[in-house]
Amino acid sequence: MTKSRKWTLGAVALGIVGAAAYGVTTANGASTNIDPSRLATVERGPMVRSVVATGKIEPITKVEIKSKANGIIERLAVDVDHVVEAGQVLAELDKENLRARLREARANLEAARAALTAAEAQAVKHEIEAEAPDVAFAKSAFDRAKSLNEQKLVSQEALDQAKTTYEQAVNRQRAAGSQALIGRAKVNEARAQVAQAAAAVERAEEELANATIKAPIRGTVLTRDVEIGSPVSSILNLGANASLVMTLGDIEKVFVRGKVDEADIGQVRLGMPARITTESFKDKVFGGRVTQISPIGVEKDNVTTFEVEVSIDNPGQELKANMTANAEIVLEEHADALTIPEAAITYDADRNATVEVADPASDKGRRRTTVKVGIGNGTRTEVLEGLKPGEKVILPG
Repeated sequence: MTKSRKWTLGAVALGIVGAAAYGVTTANGASTNIDPSRLATVERGPMVRSVVATGKIEPITKVEIKSKANGIIERLAVDVDHVVEAGQVLAELDKENLRARLREARANLEAARAALTAAEAQAVKHEIEAEAPDVAFAKSAFDRAKSLNEQKLVSQEALDQAKTTYEQAVNRQRAAGSQALIGRAKVNEARAQVAQAAAAVERAEEELANATIKAPIRGTVLTRDVEIGSPVSSILNLGANASLVMTLGDIEKVFVRGKVDEADIGQVRLGMPARITTESFKDKVFGGRVTQISPIGVEKDNVTTFEVEVSIDNPGQELKANMTANAEIVLEEHADALTIPEAAITYDADRNATVEVADPASDKGRRRTTVKVGIGNGTRTEVLEGLKPGEKVILPG
């Protein structure tokens, strides 16, 4: 090959490379070259408009277990992560002192009942004496002696004796009546003492029963806050400051309590579906529904948010209490939507939307097209009219 021929082929090759690097030039001299990184394909796929509420996984039902009795933990029947049924024994306190108090209370009750029996017997005796059948007999003898004395048939001494006998009988009746009243009062007092002693027995029995701590609900042991030998104080004495024995929760149903911005809360409705993701299960999505929306917002740093609860069925108990979770609340979803990147859309003053479409047939290799948009997720936007699948839209440079 001649030297001049080699130079000619080299010039042609350089021209081809230059054209590829610079782009195709149209008849009017405009370049149609577009950086491939700025091209995005119009695609079909699901489009979801949603808001995200971030919070912690919490059991639907959570109960702090505290003792109604003071004492020392003698036995622990369950441990963390055990599932317990309602009424199942969780722990027991030392009962030796409580049993002794119950025996003492029962002995006091028996003594009170014996005292009542004695008081009732004494009261019956005084009531019989108060009836005083000898008063009528003494009065009859006195009346007869009085009549005979008027007839001069008995002496004045006999009359005085009959009168004295009658007056003594009346006095004895009055005294017996007073004793009967006292006896009835003592019976009432003895009955009150029996009731008081019976109440003491009931209290001692209840305290003994309270020394056995049982589960009020079916749930999982979330925490166990005591060990064998730990002293515990009664919730009846200290209220909320009483010793925490353990915490139970039903984690077969859990919820996420998150915050939603006031700009979005108006679109959230009860029953809306949600998709829950966690750091622990990055490749798994759990289903849930909105079950509570706070009626009042909370302002912090000039931003107002509303609390929203999303409930989740958790039969396998994979979700654990206090896991951080994102609840994506689905406001609207289209399964087969035509979508493009949101950055490709330009809006005019009247909110009319347009995009630039790559078009080799156009003089400039591109054309601007008016589109009608639907829902968006902040990254991609649904296109209802104006584009076809597979077309290339141009992103801003």
